[in-house]
Amino acid sequence: QVQLAESGGGLVQPGGSLRLSCAASGSVFRTDVMGWYRQATGSQRELVARIFFGGITNYSNSVKGRFTISRDYAKNTVYLQMNNLKPEDTAVYICNVLKNTQSNYWGQGTQVTVSS
Repeated sequence: QVQLAESGGGLVQPGGSLRLSCAASGSVFRTDVMGWYRQATGSQRELVARIFFGGITNYSNSVKGRFTISRDYAKNTVYLQMNNLKPEDTAVYICNVLKNTQSNYWGQGTQVTVSS
């Protein structure tokens, strides 16, 4: 079992920055993929970024160059640094762990609102 706890969401003006954190507990291994998804009201959940063992990352095109995902293996924590935020980034951001390419675990999510 894996438990995920996100933090760091909030209200920010366009062009601002936020840093999300997701602390994982339970059976989490270095080879598990960790990532962030988001879901805006009325929209489907979409991948934002994920990080693989060894530090390989991938990002959705909409956030590439603005967001950075990182992982602290010692703390079992994944971060999402979000810069130059736009109103269209407004969503609930949800942490994810993918184990053995088939078992998904999800956090409760943290709200990010970008508005002036």
